[in-house]
Amino acid sequence: MGSLDLSSGSEVVTIHVNEAKNLLQSGYRYIDVRTVEEFEKGHVEAENILNIPYLFITPEGRVKNPEFLKEVSSLCKEDDRLIVGCQSGVRSLAATADLLKIGFKNVHDMGGGYLAWVENGHPIKMEEPKKVQEPAIVEDKPNEEL
Repeated sequence: MGSLDLSSGSEVVTIHVNEAKNLLQSGYRYIDVRTVEEFEKGHVEAENILNIPYLFITPEGRVKNPEFLKEVSSLCKEDDRLIVGCQSGVRSLAATADLLKIGFKNVHDMGGGYLAWVENGHPIKMEEPKKVQEPAIVEDKPNEEL
């Protein structure tokens, strides 16, 4: 698809969702950088998937997750084979560039993101809604006088 040249000498390689699907089937790990809410509504079906948001939505707008690189580094090794995806391909491009800058070597950006994945008819998974436990109903009993 394309690439983005970085000052570090590494360049982001953006791959088509069909290639991403093949790589995921061959053992690549998928990092979904969308928000938890987006992820739970539906995500790429992959054997080895992580949801680590790159941006948070706040009242002030989108804010970069200050722990993103630390979280990825704690769960992945620099030589792990990774595919980074988001909703449409914008966040994943920036996240992939950041990962390459800190020394990750085998990282690919999935062009078009989740939307392109769905458009191409690839399998998706929905998270089960979290069940909210209803509080137990305690009946008020009048105090019996002795």
